[in-house]
Amino acid sequence: MLMARLTVGVALAAMFLAPLAALADQPGATQTEMTLDKIKRTGAITLGVRESSYPLSYALEGGRFVGYHVDVCNRVVEAVKAKLALPRLEVRHVAVTSANRIASTLAGTIDLECGSTTNNTERQAQVAFAPTTFVSAVRVAVKKDSGVKNLGQLRGASVATTKRSTSIQLLGARQPGGGTPMRELFGEDHLQSFALLESGQAQAFVMDDNLLAGLIAMSADPQGYELVGPSMSIEPIAIMLRRNDPAFKAVVDGTVKALMKSGDLEKLYVQWFQSPIPPKGVNLNLPMTGLLRQQILYPSDDPAESFRTPE
Repeated sequence: MLMARLTVGVALAAMFLAPLAALADQPGATQTEMTLDKIKRTGAITLGVRESSYPLSYALEGGRFVGYHVDVCNRVVEAVKAKLALPRLEVRHVAVTSANRIASTLAGTIDLECGSTTNNTERQAQVAFAPTTFVSAVRVAVKKDSGVKNLGQLRGASVATTKRSTSIQLLGARQPGGGTPMRELFGEDHLQSFALLESGQAQAFVMDDNLLAGLIAMSADPQGYELVGPSMSIEPIAIMLRRNDPAFKAVVDGTVKALMKSGDLEKLYVQWFQSPIPPKGVNLNLPMTGLLRQQILYPSDDPAESFRTPE
Protein backbone atom coordinates (compact mmCIF):
# COMPACT_ATOMS: atom_id res chain seq x y z
CA MET A 1 0.00 0.00 0.00
CA LEU A 2 2.85 2.37 0.90
CA MET A 3 4.56 1.64 -2.40
CA ALA A 4 1.32 2.34 -4.27
CA ARG A 5 0.92 5.70 -2.51
CA LEU A 6 4.50 6.61 -3.34
CA THR A 7 3.96 5.68 -6.97
CA VAL A 8 0.83 7.86 -7.15
CA GLY A 9 2.67 10.71 -5.44
CA VAL A 10 5.52 10.55 -7.93
CA ALA A 11 3.07 10.50 -10.82
CA LEU A 12 1.20 13.56 -9.50
CA ALA A 13 4.46 15.43 -8.95
CA ALA A 14 5.48 14.68 -12.50
CA MET A 15 2.16 16.00 -13.78
CA PHE A 16 2.64 19.34 -11.98
CA LEU A 17 6.34 19.71 -12.78
CA ALA A 18 6.09 18.85 -16.48
CA PRO A 19 4.50 22.17 -17.53
CA LEU A 20 7.11 24.10 -15.54
CA ALA A 21 9.90 22.16 -17.19
CA ALA A 22 8.42 22.84 -20.61
CA LEU A 23 8.22 26.56 -19.82
CA ALA A 24 11.82 26.62 -18.64
CA ASP A 25 12.89 25.03 -21.94
CA GLN A 26 11.34 27.83 -23.99
CA PRO A 27 13.84 30.47 -25.17
CA GLY A 28 13.64 33.55 -23.01
CA ALA A 29 11.31 31.97 -20.48
CA THR A 30 11.84 32.54 -16.79
CA GLN A 31 10.39 31.02 -13.66
CA THR A 32 9.18 34.42 -12.42
CA GLU A 33 5.47 35.05 -12.04
CA MET A 34 3.55 36.84 -14.75
CA THR A 35 4.29 40.56 -14.78
CA LEU A 36 0.78 41.84 -14.06
CA ASP A 37 0.47 39.42 -11.15
CA LYS A 38 3.78 40.60 -9.74
CA ILE A 39 2.83 44.26 -10.12
CA LYS A 40 -0.49 43.70 -8.38
CA ARG A 41 1.17 41.76 -5.54
CA THR A 42 3.96 44.29 -4.95
CA GLY A 43 2.14 47.50 -5.85
CA ALA A 44 5.18 48.52 -7.92
CA ILE A 45 6.45 48.46 -11.50
CA THR A 46 10.14 48.69 -12.39
CA LEU A 47 11.35 50.53 -15.48
CA GLY A 48 14.79 49.86 -16.90
CA VAL A 49 16.23 53.20 -18.01
CA ARG A 50 19.46 54.41 -19.58
CA GLU A 51 21.77 57.12 -18.31
CA SER A 52 22.91 58.55 -21.65
CA SER A 53 20.68 57.33 -24.51
CA TYR A 54 19.74 60.84 -25.65
CA PRO A 55 16.93 61.66 -26.22
CA LEU A 56 15.25 58.28 -25.73
CA SER A 57 16.20 57.71 -22.11
CA TYR A 58 18.71 59.59 -19.99
CA ALA A 59 19.43 60.90 -16.51
CA LEU A 60 19.29 64.45 -15.20
CA GLU A 61 21.01 65.70 -12.07
CA GLY A 62 19.29 64.42 -8.99
CA GLY A 63 18.65 61.00 -10.48
CA ARG A 64 15.53 61.86 -12.52
CA PHE A 65 15.16 59.95 -15.77
CA VAL A 66 13.55 61.53 -18.83
CA GLY A 67 13.21 60.96 -22.55
CA TYR A 68 10.99 59.89 -25.40
CA HIS A 69 10.85 56.23 -24.39
CA VAL A 70 10.58 57.07 -20.71
CA ASP A 71 7.42 59.01 -21.58
CA VAL A 72 6.09 56.06 -23.60
CA CYS A 73 6.72 53.77 -20.63
CA ASN A 74 4.98 56.24 -18.32
CA ARG A 75 1.88 55.89 -20.50
CA VAL A 76 2.15 52.10 -20.10
CA VAL A 77 2.27 52.60 -16.33
CA GLU A 78 -1.02 54.52 -16.48
CA ALA A 79 -2.57 51.71 -18.55
CA VAL A 80 -1.39 49.11 -16.01
CA LYS A 81 -2.93 51.12 -13.17
CA ALA A 82 -6.25 51.18 -15.01
CA LYS A 83 -6.06 47.49 -15.93
CA LEU A 84 -5.37 46.41 -12.35
CA ALA A 85 -7.59 49.06 -10.74
CA LEU A 86 -4.61 50.37 -8.78
CA PRO A 87 -5.08 54.09 -8.03
CA ARG A 88 -1.54 54.12 -6.61
CA LEU A 89 1.39 52.36 -8.20
CA GLU A 90 5.00 52.87 -7.20
CA VAL A 91 7.26 53.43 -10.20
CA ARG A 92 10.83 52.32 -9.65
CA HIS A 93 13.71 53.16 -12.00
CA VAL A 94 16.75 50.93 -12.47
CA ALA A 95 19.63 52.11 -14.66
CA VAL A 96 20.68 49.39 -17.11
CA THR A 97 23.41 49.19 -19.74
CA SER A 98 23.74 47.60 -23.17
CA ALA A 99 25.57 44.75 -21.45
CA ASN A 100 22.98 43.88 -18.78
CA ARG A 101 19.61 45.05 -20.15
CA ILE A 102 18.52 41.66 -21.52
CA ALA A 103 19.70 39.76 -18.42
CA SER A 104 17.86 42.26 -16.22
CA THR A 105 14.69 41.71 -18.23
CA LEU A 106 14.96 37.92 -18.10
CA ALA A 107 15.64 37.93 -14.37
CA GLY A 108 12.62 40.10 -13.64
CA THR A 109 14.82 42.86 -12.22
CA ILE A 110 13.00 45.23 -14.58
CA ASP A 111 9.51 44.91 -16.05
CA LEU A 112 10.03 47.20 -19.05
CA GLU A 113 13.24 48.37 -20.70
CA CYS A 114 12.66 51.97 -21.75
CA GLY A 115 15.90 52.61 -23.56
CA SER A 116 17.44 52.33 -27.01
CA THR A 117 17.33 48.62 -27.79
CA THR A 118 17.24 47.32 -31.35
CA ASN A 119 14.62 44.66 -32.02
CA ASN A 120 16.32 41.87 -33.96
CA THR A 121 15.79 38.16 -34.55
CA GLU A 122 18.54 37.05 -32.16
CA ARG A 123 17.06 39.07 -29.30
CA GLN A 124 13.52 37.94 -30.07
CA ALA A 125 14.66 34.43 -29.13
CA GLN A 126 15.13 35.75 -25.58
CA VAL A 127 12.77 38.70 -25.07
CA ALA A 128 9.72 40.39 -26.56
CA PHE A 129 9.30 43.87 -28.00
CA ALA A 130 6.49 46.38 -28.25
CA PRO A 131 5.68 47.82 -31.68
CA THR A 132 8.55 49.90 -33.07
CA THR A 133 8.49 53.47 -31.76
CA PHE A 134 11.75 54.74 -33.26
CA VAL A 135 13.87 53.91 -36.30
CA SER A 136 17.54 54.83 -36.28
CA ALA A 137 20.46 54.44 -38.68
CA VAL A 138 23.94 53.31 -37.62
CA ARG A 139 26.53 56.02 -38.38
CA VAL A 140 30.05 57.02 -37.37
CA ALA A 141 30.99 60.14 -35.37
CA VAL A 142 34.46 61.69 -35.60
CA LYS A 143 36.12 64.94 -34.61
CA LYS A 144 35.94 67.47 -37.44
CA ASP A 145 39.69 68.08 -37.29
CA SER A 146 40.50 64.35 -37.50
CA GLY A 147 40.73 64.34 -41.28
CA VAL A 148 38.45 61.28 -41.44
CA LYS A 149 35.85 61.75 -44.17
CA ASN A 150 34.94 58.17 -45.13
CA LEU A 151 34.73 54.72 -43.55
CA GLY A 152 37.74 53.38 -45.45
CA GLN A 153 39.99 55.77 -43.55
CA LEU A 154 39.18 53.94 -40.31
CA ARG A 155 41.20 50.89 -41.34
CA GLY A 156 43.75 50.43 -38.53
CA ALA A 157 42.13 53.13 -36.39
CA SER A 158 40.82 52.85 -32.83
CA VAL A 159 37.03 52.79 -32.94
CA ALA A 160 34.74 53.02 -29.91
CA THR A 161 31.31 51.56 -29.34
CA THR A 162 29.27 50.41 -26.35
CA LYS A 163 29.45 46.88 -24.96
CA ARG A 164 26.89 44.44 -26.36
CA SER A 165 25.77 46.82 -29.11
CA THR A 166 25.68 45.51 -32.69
CA SER A 167 27.30 48.55 -34.34
CA ILE A 168 30.97 47.58 -34.45
CA GLN A 169 30.29 44.44 -36.51
CA LEU A 170 28.51 46.55 -39.12
CA LEU A 171 31.50 48.86 -39.45
CA GLY A 172 33.91 45.91 -39.63
CA ALA A 173 31.93 44.45 -42.53
CA ARG A 174 32.43 47.73 -44.44
CA GLN A 175 36.21 47.72 -44.11
CA PRO A 176 38.31 46.72 -47.14
CA GLY A 177 40.42 43.58 -46.85
CA GLY A 178 44.12 43.66 -45.99
CA GLY A 179 46.02 46.13 -43.89
CA THR A 180 45.74 46.66 -40.17
CA PRO A 181 42.31 45.82 -38.68
CA MET A 182 40.43 48.28 -36.49
CA ARG A 183 41.21 48.37 -32.81
CA GLU A 184 37.92 48.07 -30.97
CA LEU A 185 37.38 49.98 -27.72
CA PHE A 186 34.27 49.42 -25.60
CA GLY A 187 32.56 51.74 -23.15
CA GLU A 188 30.24 50.45 -20.46
CA ASP A 189 27.60 52.95 -21.60
CA HIS A 190 27.19 55.48 -24.41
CA LEU A 191 28.61 58.35 -22.38
CA GLN A 192 31.76 56.38 -21.63
CA SER A 193 32.07 55.41 -25.30
CA PHE A 194 31.76 59.04 -26.34
CA ALA A 195 34.41 59.96 -23.77
CA LEU A 196 36.83 57.66 -25.63
CA LEU A 197 36.27 59.75 -28.77
CA GLU A 198 36.32 63.02 -26.83
CA SER A 199 39.66 62.21 -25.17
CA GLY A 200 41.31 61.08 -28.41
CA GLN A 201 41.67 57.46 -27.32
CA ALA A 202 39.37 56.55 -30.21
CA GLN A 203 39.35 58.11 -33.67
CA ALA A 204 35.67 57.29 -34.19
CA PHE A 205 32.52 56.22 -32.37
CA VAL A 206 30.02 54.00 -34.17
CA MET A 207 26.42 53.97 -32.89
CA ASP A 208 22.80 54.87 -33.74
CA ASP A 209 22.63 58.30 -35.35
CA ASN A 210 20.15 59.75 -32.83
CA LEU A 211 22.34 58.71 -29.90
CA LEU A 212 25.41 60.21 -31.56
CA ALA A 213 23.51 63.45 -32.25
CA GLY A 214 22.35 63.62 -28.63
CA LEU A 215 25.80 62.96 -27.17
CA ILE A 216 27.38 65.56 -29.45
CA ALA A 217 24.72 68.13 -28.55
CA MET A 218 25.29 67.55 -24.83
CA SER A 219 29.10 67.65 -25.13
CA ALA A 220 31.41 70.52 -24.20
CA ASP A 221 32.08 71.25 -27.90
CA PRO A 222 29.02 70.41 -30.04
CA GLN A 223 30.56 72.09 -33.10
CA GLY A 224 33.67 69.93 -32.93
CA TYR A 225 32.15 66.70 -34.21
CA GLU A 226 30.46 65.37 -37.35
CA LEU A 227 28.94 62.20 -38.72
CA VAL A 228 30.70 60.63 -41.71
CA GLY A 229 29.96 57.87 -44.16
CA PRO A 230 26.64 56.35 -45.19
CA SER A 231 24.10 54.64 -42.98
CA MET A 232 25.24 51.07 -42.33
CA SER A 233 21.97 49.63 -41.05
CA ILE A 234 18.37 50.47 -40.24
CA GLU A 235 17.56 49.75 -36.58
CA PRO A 236 13.96 49.44 -35.31
CA ILE A 237 14.04 50.55 -31.66
CA ALA A 238 11.33 49.47 -29.22
CA ILE A 239 10.36 48.97 -25.60
CA MET A 240 11.59 45.55 -24.40
CA LEU A 241 9.78 43.13 -22.07
CA ARG A 242 9.79 39.46 -21.12
CA ARG A 243 8.62 36.76 -23.51
CA ASN A 244 5.76 34.35 -22.85
CA ASP A 245 3.72 36.97 -20.97
CA PRO A 246 0.79 37.65 -23.32
CA ALA A 247 -1.37 39.57 -20.84
CA PHE A 248 1.33 42.13 -20.09
CA LYS A 249 2.37 42.39 -23.75
CA ALA A 250 -1.26 43.09 -24.67
CA VAL A 251 -1.29 46.08 -22.28
CA VAL A 252 2.06 47.36 -23.60
CA ASP A 253 1.16 46.90 -27.26
CA GLY A 254 -2.30 48.36 -26.77
CA THR A 255 -0.85 51.47 -25.12
CA VAL A 256 1.71 52.03 -27.89
CA LYS A 257 -0.88 51.53 -30.64
CA ALA A 258 -3.28 53.94 -28.91
CA LEU A 259 -0.50 56.58 -28.78
CA MET A 260 0.10 56.06 -32.48
CA LYS A 261 -3.57 56.24 -33.45
CA SER A 262 -4.31 59.36 -31.38
CA GLY A 263 -1.29 61.29 -32.67
CA ASP A 264 0.20 61.50 -29.18
CA LEU A 265 3.32 59.55 -30.19
CA GLU A 266 4.08 62.12 -32.87
CA LYS A 267 3.64 64.88 -30.26
CA LEU A 268 6.14 63.10 -28.02
CA TYR A 269 8.50 62.83 -30.98
CA VAL A 270 8.31 66.57 -31.63
CA GLN A 271 8.88 67.24 -27.92
CA TRP A 272 12.09 65.18 -27.76
CA PHE A 273 13.57 65.34 -31.27
CA GLN A 274 12.47 68.73 -32.61
CA SER A 275 12.25 70.95 -29.53
CA PRO A 276 14.68 72.17 -26.83
CA ILE A 277 15.33 69.38 -24.32
CA PRO A 278 16.88 69.37 -20.85
CA PRO A 279 19.33 69.95 -19.38
CA LYS A 280 20.93 72.34 -21.90
CA GLY A 281 17.84 73.28 -23.91
CA VAL A 282 19.40 72.00 -27.15
CA ASN A 283 17.26 71.06 -30.14
CA LEU A 284 18.42 67.94 -32.02
CA ASN A 285 16.36 68.93 -35.08
CA LEU A 286 15.83 65.34 -36.22
CA PRO A 287 12.71 65.15 -38.43
CA MET A 288 10.62 62.00 -38.27
CA THR A 289 11.67 59.56 -40.99
CA GLY A 290 9.34 58.01 -43.53
CA LEU A 291 10.11 54.59 -42.05
CA LEU A 292 8.88 55.65 -38.62
CA ARG A 293 5.75 57.22 -40.11
CA GLN A 294 5.10 53.88 -41.79
CA GLN A 295 5.49 52.09 -38.46
CA ILE A 296 2.97 54.46 -36.90
CA LEU A 297 0.47 53.79 -39.67
CA TYR A 298 1.06 50.03 -39.57
CA PRO A 299 2.37 49.10 -36.09
CA SER A 300 4.47 45.96 -35.83
CA ASP A 301 7.16 44.33 -33.73
CA ASP A 302 9.04 43.05 -36.79
CA PRO A 303 12.80 42.61 -36.24
CA ALA A 304 15.60 44.55 -37.92
CA GLU A 305 16.09 41.78 -40.47
CA SER A 306 12.78 42.77 -42.09
CA PHE A 307 14.08 46.28 -42.82
CA ARG A 308 16.09 46.90 -45.98
CA THR A 309 19.34 48.81 -45.62
CA PRO A 310 19.27 51.82 -47.96
CA GLU A 311 21.64 51.75 -50.93
